[in-house]
Amino acid sequence: MTNAEPPAPRTVVPIEPSLLIAEAFNQAQVTALRHSVTSCSHAAGLTGQRLDDFVLAVNELITNAVRHGGGQGRLRLWRRPGELICEVADHGQGISVRRLSERARPAPDTAGGWGLWLARELSDTMAVETGEAGTIVRITAALAAQPVTRPADS
Repeated sequence: MTNAEPPAPRTVVPIEPSLLIAEAFNQAQVTALRHSVTSCSHAAGLTGQRLDDFVLAVNELITNAVRHGGGQGRLRLWRRPGELICEVADHGQGISVRRLSERARPAPDTAGGWGLWLARELSDTMAVETGEAGTIVRITAALAAQPVTRPADS
């Protein structure tokens, strides 16, 4: 008989974080997708004004993908500890450096140009990768720490 130790338990690191939504969309799916984002974001812990702001930011991104990114896009929404992340990708012609560098609020009478500004203002972080093959915009919203519930002492 050998005194071999049992194998150590294996830790499996998930390839995908807590993926909530992964969906392709076009104009016809924008409203349903916004409702799905609202439900999943609320279930992940966003509430009140934070929820409204995040959903509006996502809506601006998916609307931009349809209008400026070839009529369709892909959305992924996932949760990591302490934050919710949404990524919207399209296959448009990209966003100009000038447009990306604009940080000022658009003039009130401006019909367009609000989408990226709103998404930036209404989310905690925003990152953009863009080029001739399309654009990927990723926004985040911090989630409030969940209180630890402890059993009552007897």
